[in-house]
Amino acid sequence: MDKEINKNNEYANPNLLVDTAWLNEHMCQKDLRIVDCDVLEQYKRAHIPGAVIQKDHYQKGAPPNHLNIMGPTEFSEMAKSLGIGEDTLVIAYDNSRGLYAARLWWALNYYGHTNVKVLNGGWKKWTTEGRPITTDSTIQATSSKFEPHENQSLMSTTTQILDIKNNREVIIWDVRSKEEYTGENDRGNKFAGHIPGATHLEWLNLVDEKTHLLKPAKELFSLLGNHGITKDKRIHSY
Repeated sequence: MDKEINKNNEYANPNLLVDTAWLNEHMCQKDLRIVDCDVLEQYKRAHIPGAVIQKDHYQKGAPPNHLNIMGPTEFSEMAKSLGIGEDTLVIAYDNSRGLYAARLWWALNYYGHTNVKVLNGGWKKWTTEGRPITTDSTIQATSSKFEPHENQSLMSTTTQILDIKNNREVIIWDVRSKEEYTGENDRGNKFAGHIPGATHLEWLNLVDEKTHLLKPAKELFSLLGNHGITKDKRIHSY
């Protein structure tokens, strides 16, 4: 068993997460920005004090580029509108078991902003613990400086997938629902089914359904390993 996982049942990269107790203590810290990653309607009902809301929680480009991530200029403007500058610590959260918070985490990292963490347990854990909430909107000044620097290593392309789909050192991980994987549900797409050779493990299996916390490291290590998803492999997920 991996030593980093086995020791005290800790995650290999705990710095990618933040817990509710820490955020509650530091939420007014300078150069910290809390981003609610759910939709506007949920934000209006209630959110963590000081949190800002994105116009597009998918971070996708404007039509006709709505299938891909925003371009550098568009993303930079979005980040600045949220008050995210080069020195800002971003805390992302949602009430969707981390789905949209993880999207923002990835998008920021893709554009070179690695100072971002996901609130483990998100809105569910925050409210369960009776921590402060508000309906007051937060508007940030747009004077922040955000210079995007694309990290292409975090992006998989169709060309890459076609080149490596029969490589045993590479795992293509389908994180969608079982019905999407089998083709029973096409979600409105032109084609149903999955990439040939892809391993299926729905992302929901990694998160506790009741608490919305990421499952313990030891449990995740076993679950992923049973599907051949191990740290010695190059993983492409979709």
